[in-house]
Amino acid sequence: MAVYTEVSFEDLEVFLAGYDLGAPLSFKGIAEGVENSNYYLQTERGSFILTLYEKRVHADDLPFFLGLLEHLAARGIACPLPVRSRAGAQSAHLNGRPAALLTFLNGLSLRRPETAHCAAAGAALAALHAAGRDFTIARPNALGIAGWSPLATQCAPRADTVQDGLAALIKTSLADLAARWPRDLPAGVIHADLFPDNVLFMNGAVSGLIDFYFACNDSYAYDLAVMLNAWCFEGDGAYNITKGKSLISAYRKQRDLSAAEIDALPALAAGAALRFLLTRLYDWLNHDPTALVRPKDPRDFAKRLRFHRTVRSASEYGL
Repeated sequence: MAVYTEVSFEDLEVFLAGYDLGAPLSFKGIAEGVENSNYYLQTERGSFILTLYEKRVHADDLPFFLGLLEHLAARGIACPLPVRSRAGAQSAHLNGRPAALLTFLNGLSLRRPETAHCAAAGAALAALHAAGRDFTIARPNALGIAGWSPLATQCAPRADTVQDGLAALIKTSLADLAARWPRDLPAGVIHADLFPDNVLFMNGAVSGLIDFYFACNDSYAYDLAVMLNAWCFEGDGAYNITKGKSLISAYRKQRDLSAAEIDALPALAAGAALRFLLTRLYDWLNHDPTALVRPKDPRDFAKRLRFHRTVRSASEYGL
């Protein structure tokens, strides 16, 4: 989350006229994340998040994202719900941007999740995959393997200014993954960005999943690989196999992995690391100086990618 588009109190009043939320009581920007402009809003009827969609989120995708939230919530997944306007619309426009109001979830995200948190998050991912199976709208993964080469081409001329050898690492990894990327794995709706800052906890239990704006249709095991990258590396860049084992085991209690998924895990984990390396590198090189948030350091994922390139068996992840 972040703030790129400013919203004045006068703008807010005009926008809220289309909703039955009462008068606004508090309104402030949220300076976290890198994708959208987000504001915390409290009105006479409760607490909400106002999101203005920027950068990679397109208006044509909002029926998928917002419809998915309604679908998952109806099946017991704790996630934000879009607040419909008096006219029944899930979204509107504000200051030239598509915008939506979503319910606010209580809970805290963890900067340093422990092993038990990894297990809880793995179970939550499996529950999300199960709940999304009958969602009827489909959205391809715009940041799947087909989308990595264009990003790499844009970043290549300046990649080594961020870290020596980064351009070569990206080029070699792209070629390697293109040759061995798994096909025809079990697939459906995935979150594709379930990092610790997108999972809320209360009293040690998951209280909510947020930020579904990379959700799409892709392989379930790829979503698990994203989580291994996001949850199971320590601050020094070392992979914590205990956390990995805990996360995978909790996931498999609800949805077991096929032999093909297990064999594919090293490639999927390397691909997930490359995806976040490329998007973070692009944001780092093309940072908007007027934004209230600093882009995330891509070098963390360069280190993770190098680790995955040495892995030969899924057992090294804790299976």
